[in-house]
Amino acid sequence: MIRAWGITDKGAVRAQNQDSYYLKPLGESLVVAVVCDGMGGAKAGNVASSLAVEVASDYLENLPPEELLRTPGEHLTQAAALANNAVFHKASREPECRGMGTTMVAAVVGREKAQVLNIGDSRAYHIGEEGISKVTRDHSLVEDLVHRGDITPEQARQHPQKNLITRALGSESRSRTDLYEVELDQEEFLLLCTDGLSNTLTDQEMLYEVLHGGTPESCCQRMLDVAMSRGAPDNVTAVLIQIA
Repeated sequence: MIRAWGITDKGAVRAQNQDSYYLKPLGESLVVAVVCDGMGGAKAGNVASSLAVEVASDYLENLPPEELLRTPGEHLTQAAALANNAVFHKASREPECRGMGTTMVAAVVGREKAQVLNIGDSRAYHIGEEGISKVTRDHSLVEDLVHRGDITPEQARQHPQKNLITRALGSESRSRTDLYEVELDQEEFLLLCTDGLSNTLTDQEMLYEVLHGGTPESCCQRMLDVAMSRGAPDNVTAVLIQIA
């Protein structure tokens, strides 16, 4: 069985929540999740993220489950491409939406493994008794600097340009997404989140909350509470999936 929970909040500072997410079990052994963090102004960021989630989830939800499990990477890529097309064309047609875009991290989770897609700096983490590991690689300026060895991951957390992303859905006519496969054992977790969570809690703090902070059912709320206690300067979204 697969269990899943999600939460989103505008945080303590922002006037509007420009994050959006979708989470749905499609039977006992299949869960689909999509998390987006919009950008592009007071209105447009919200439009971009909600449109991308709507288009991607509509495509994934309407596939036969056996087909989705057979080639999950292909279908995640297609879902992201459809979402990119929708956001790009809306931004092109409507002046108030010009320049908008959104990150995306999405997963198709089966009983033994998950396929994960990302673009931008929303992340997926694999969590189990052996620890926490970041599945995705951010498409961001600071991630490139870390990868080249110019700065450390600790320095990246405090970098003044840590929110500058290098890829987003809707910013170009074609999306450039990455795919990852994760092996999942029983009692392990997949965490999807926006940077409003990963910039506020460390990896070790997220690991603690998932495994030791309390029940899995309350984990997303506990992590949000920690982010809020630290000022939550950005919107916060978390989706937690467990192989039970």
